[in-house]
Amino acid sequence: MELVLSSAILEELQELARQAAPEEACGLLFGDNGTVSSFKATENVAENRLRHFEVDPRDLIAAECAMRDNGPGIIGYYHSHPSGTVEPSKTDAAMAAGDERIWLIINGQDAAAWQAMENGKIYGRFDPITLDCQSTKGQTADD
Repeated sequence: MELVLSSAILEELQELARQAAPEEACGLLFGDNGTVSSFKATENVAENRLRHFEVDPRDLIAAECAMRDNGPGIIGYYHSHPSGTVEPSKTDAAMAAGDERIWLIINGQDAAAWQAMENGKIYGRFDPITLDCQSTKGQTADD
């Protein structure tokens, strides 16, 4: 599997990560068939935003409801590791459902994509996937 997203979207996400540092940034990825068409930055409501992230449940529920009403499909999540690598942490693995959604991890400079799986190769939860960053115009964040 691979995750395809435009270089414009990736740069917007990296900028959000840089702005949020030293806290973790997070949000939702929308698209279909492994291609990100848009994203929504959400508030990080984790108790310790310096070391963890939690997508605001109100945004997640609203996106799930919209998806059921033929809105954009949620293909995954993004979050940042401001002072770390773009590999999932043990905490990420503990928080992830084995729902096959994508986890894009960024750090303001680098990025990597992972699929949340039952019995994944990394911490029993994630499998690495290819990240294909294309120079595609016109793809931006959802408001």
